Amino acid sequence: MSTKQYRTAAAAQGGLLVVRDAPGVAFGDRVEIRDSIGERRNGQVIRAADREVLVLVFEGTDDLDLESVWVRFLDEPLEIALSPEILGRVFNGLGAPRDNRPPILSNTRRPVVGSAINPAARTYPREFIQTGISTIDGLNSLVRGQKLPIFSGSGLPHNRLAAQIVRQAKLVDQESSFSIVFAAMGVSYTDAKFFQDEFAASGVLRNVVMFINLADDPPVERLALPRTALTAAEYLAYDLDRHVLVVMTDMTYYAEALREVATAKGDVPARKGYPGYLYSDLAEIYERCGRIHERHGSITLVPVVSMPSDDITHPIPDLTGYITEGQIVLSRELHNQGIYPPVHISPSLSRLMKDGIGKDDTREDHPRVAAQLYAMYARALETRNLASIIGADELSERDRLYLKFADQFDQRFVGQGEAEDRSIIETLNLAWELLSMFHRDMLTRLSETDLAKFYQTPSN
Repeated sequence: MSTKQYRTAAAAQGGLLVVRDAPGVAFGDRVEIRDSIGERRNGQVIRAADREVLVLVFEGTDDLDLESVWVRFLDEPLEIALSPEILGRVFNGLGAPRDNRPPILSNTRRPVVGSAINPAARTYPREFIQTGISTIDGLNSLVRGQKLPIFSGSGLPHNRLAAQIVRQAKLVDQESSFSIVFAAMGVSYTDAKFFQDEFAASGVLRNVVMFINLADDPPVERLALPRTALTAAEYLAYDLDRHVLVVMTDMTYYAEALREVATAKGDVPARKGYPGYLYSDLAEIYERCGRIHERHGSITLVPVVSMPSDDITHPIPDLTGYITEGQIVLSRELHNQGIYPPVHISPSLSRLMKDGIGKDDTREDHPRVAAQLYAMYARALETRNLASIIGADELSERDRLYLKFADQFDQRFVGQGEAEDRSIIETLNLAWELLSMFHRDMLTRLSETDLAKFYQTPSN
């Protein structure tokens, strides 16, 4: 560790500190800043040159008196201490406790940037994860090692949905539950307390490690928080052989902090002012999840991405969709109808669903039931649009059946209680109840074996 200290701070703006004449400094080095009243701040070198070093100060640069600032370069990366005792704890974005309990004392320390994973060592994501939510389990199934984001809008219940997934997620036919890494960036105190209370009330808190950055905390700290959280997840998964579920909310606040720092650095802006490297920066975070060959543990990632103005083509959800394996999209229209969770089926997608469902994972009819539900609901939505133009009374008898199906589907299949934990068998049986509204001849995506075994003849 370096003992050299410098008093050559030349400028400070937007969480960035410029230090001149500090030779031998490396990119990524951890920095300790001591201000005029003796308080210490943490930083990291993000640009190094012979004449000038640029330091990212995680606690921000407000109230720094440049003439009295001491800067010390520590010749080591930003690290966090890790041990099994991190479960049940709450930390800030740098891994410091924020639950009024002692810091973690351990000889195991890891850089928050993580270690590069050899692509050849990765194993294809498989194994169905039951969330207890029909729209996810039945139509957009999550598998172990997958990245499946939730796309939401302002005021939609994405926090409640994320909390429900944390409470209910489990591997079918396995007794071991998930260890949860929960990362919250830029959330309000009310939201942070909501998550803590939810996890405590459901009894999962002892199996959760939380990393929280509040809305009034330094925005720059948000750049470190997801990496710190994933470092903890990697320790739980690959050192302790646990199945880990990482929930991050909200990646939009992370991207806005990145834009703020990029602007202060003078980086060339791209779409909507975000830096051109936003894609690679998000990929650096998302690609740290997955499964590794001959390792029991795994990391499954569910990030929450709020869409400004409900625009799914906004750069953050747009780029996230390219990196991840699908998305769960929430609908403001369903939310306004009082339906929870308001999952919009049409744009929602799980690209790895086919690898986690079927005879050996859920039930033999699951792939075909999902395809049939999508087909019938798509036709029902077309009928709804037609009814809004010509009126429901002008529809044919078959079209009115589709209209009835759409209403029942929204109310019974999409809608469910916030505390309702449906098994995949309950979800599939409910799907058959809805599909049995139609004559057998209309269910063209189901096999004769499926129909003989599960079709429910209407009582009337």
